[in-house]
Amino acid sequence: MSHKAGFVNIVGNPNVGKSTLMNQLVGERISIATFKAQTTRHRIMGIVNTPDMQIVFSDTPGVLKPNYKLQESMLAFSESALVDADVLLYVTDVVENPEKNMDFLEKVQKMTIPVLLLINKIDESDQKTLGDIVEKWHTLLPKAEILPISAKNKFGTDLLLKRIGELLPESPAFFDKDQLTDKPARFFVSEIIREKILLFYDKEIPYSVEVVVERFKEDDRQIHINAVIYVERESQKGIIIGHQGVALKKVSTEARKALERFFDKHIYLEVFVKVDKDWRSSQKELNNFGYNPE
Repeated sequence: MSHKAGFVNIVGNPNVGKSTLMNQLVGERISIATFKAQTTRHRIMGIVNTPDMQIVFSDTPGVLKPNYKLQESMLAFSESALVDADVLLYVTDVVENPEKNMDFLEKVQKMTIPVLLLINKIDESDQKTLGDIVEKWHTLLPKAEILPISAKNKFGTDLLLKRIGELLPESPAFFDKDQLTDKPARFFVSEIIREKILLFYDKEIPYSVEVVVERFKEDDRQIHINAVIYVERESQKGIIIGHQGVALKKVSTEARKALERFFDKHIYLEVFVKVDKDWRSSQKELNNFGYNPE
């Protein structure tokens, strides 16, 4: 029997459910997913393997008009997903304006590969509204196949996986069959800590933060981790730490619990906070933090 393999890239505007969809399709928690926009900053691969198929999914940052260099890098990750896809999943939902970010949409319109337009969160709509949304998208992306889904409730995801399998080209596997992602363990540590910051802090604080893992030492039973939370201002450092360190302790505790579930090992986690002034606007610092799309 022939083997199929290919790259299936997930794109769309912020907060439409791309990361939730990615995690459902892969069957593992690869991307952090919160209720806040701009949760995903990198392009993250999740790999689904069967005996006769390998699907390499890529979750990407939400498409936005950049206000600083970090957002420029995030947009570059999203645009790179248009270049190397075998199948493109363009995710929208039942509330967003279909004509938002038309510059990016025009690039999708010109693509010659299969495009599956996924209307997410259909559990939050009714039949008539959904019909109107489908008609609107038919005019914007006439060549796309439109599939209504609810990623959170797993509605339509099995059908989507089946359709992706039909569209993939014949090819040998690109990665080892037991590989789940292209990212190292340290990446998931920093993402899980950043997720807790997104959940526990308001306003600009979560968007001014980067997390770097400086030590990751693992043995058979446990992992010792030292991580640094970088912020742009001294005032932000004070907010992250909180009165008598209470806020930072809460983040560390919740991150440790999540990391123990993720790695299935006992975790020793130490978290420090440092100031790296205006790191979001420094190309050098962004490169150091891994925001350099190839």
